[in-house]
Amino acid sequence: MVDHLNRGVNHLTNRTDSQVALREIWGFGGLDDSIIEEVKLTGLEPILPSVYKTGVAAQATIAASALSAAEIWKFRTGRSQDLSVDMKHAAIGFRSERYTEINGDRSRTFASSGISDDSSEVHGFYKCCDGGWLQIHGNYPAHKLGVIEAFDCEPTKKGVQDTLSTMTASDAEIYLTGKGLPAAMMRTLGEWAEHPQGQAVSALPLMEIEKIGDAKPLQFSDNPKRPLEGLKVLELTKVLAGPLMGRTLAEHGANVLWLNDPHLDVIDGLIMDMAKGKYPAHLDLDDTKDKSTFTELTKSADVFIQGYRPGSIASKGFSPYDMAEIRPGIVCVEISAFSHEGPWSDRRGFDSIVQTVSGIGREGGLAKGQDGMLHLPCQALDHGTGYLGAFGAMAGVLKQRHEGGSWRVRLSLAQTGHWLKSLGRLDAISAPDIKRSEISGYLSEVESPYGNISFTTPVAQLSDTPGYWSLPPSPFGSYQPRWQ
Repeated sequence: MVDHLNRGVNHLTNRTDSQVALREIWGFGGLDDSIIEEVKLTGLEPILPSVYKTGVAAQATIAASALSAAEIWKFRTGRSQDLSVDMKHAAIGFRSERYTEINGDRSRTFASSGISDDSSEVHGFYKCCDGGWLQIHGNYPAHKLGVIEAFDCEPTKKGVQDTLSTMTASDAEIYLTGKGLPAAMMRTLGEWAEHPQGQAVSALPLMEIEKIGDAKPLQFSDNPKRPLEGLKVLELTKVLAGPLMGRTLAEHGANVLWLNDPHLDVIDGLIMDMAKGKYPAHLDLDDTKDKSTFTELTKSADVFIQGYRPGSIASKGFSPYDMAEIRPGIVCVEISAFSHEGPWSDRRGFDSIVQTVSGIGREGGLAKGQDGMLHLPCQALDHGTGYLGAFGAMAGVLKQRHEGGSWRVRLSLAQTGHWLKSLGRLDAISAPDIKRSEISGYLSEVESPYGNISFTTPVAQLSDTPGYWSLPPSPFGSYQPRWQ
């Protein structure tokens, strides 16, 4: 458990909070912690309106990922470098999908709601007949269609609400999730603590990094210009934590091949934000030829990251153990919603869904004095898990180069949420938010196949190898599924 973070945290300054959180994360990598004090962490909470320390979480997770890149650089070159992370910049980075624009127009992007306009009619919160609340996550057309078919109602919010007005929140959750649809009943912190899945999550560490097979230490290429130069990353992810993990590795120079089944829906705005520095390609693991292609790609991959439900990719013959057989020395990173333990381990979930069931959303509502939920002012579980996953991937690579072996990294949105709660509380639900007019200094732009893309700049500031994305974002299918 990570509850030991609670000890003394509330009695420290906010800067020290971030240092404590960074040290905790760093410990999971088994890396030298003497360099923690040298990391420059600026800024203070509250940075966003919340009862939770979202600024601390953003600053610490981003710092951990960048510091691991710096450690790889030191391993490859013998040279150390300085690292600084500003809390305001980190908070803006935790909202990167909100600030992405194409030709100055946000209508085709993720937008502030984080959902696509054509499927948003059923996305949202509903009051049920018992007074409980249910969240339906409908940011993909398939999710919307599934809900409408399950309820046999008109394809509108009113149609869904009329149906839910006759159901309890618990019954509705059981019914929809039984059909594989992302829905969640609002729970309090106490209710989640008593729930079998909440108990399963609380018994887990923030993340796991374990050796799963024998292999000789692999070698980095000589004379790198960037920390992860030459590192090949296979990415099978959707929303949002997984793509951010791959984007972070690309930020530090990794060769990231982002693969997506051409039959699956995508959200353009997400791709615009998350495909920077990557090679997005189509590949269908249910197709015999594509499956063979993936196997060949694996033979030279250093890292494999995937964000599908536990068991989904494994069922196609590509479990971490399968991957280690194909490519001894690989580092496999798995991100899920509710973790690999407990009765919900195979359940679909998203950041807001996890907030709803775990009490985070209800705590926001209570602090605001309103019925129902008020979620975090950013998708902190997604972003935090993404940066933690990038840290885990790089820590795994360092372990592999030092010790040999094949490695597995596991983490989840629910574990990140549990950790966030352990950081302590703020009385800051009415704190001023970051205005859009304040972020101009944190933006950059690039020409892309989509048009002129405006996006948030890399947060972590490394003195010798500043992060950047060498490629503009491109749609899936812009590249062939092969190493570039």
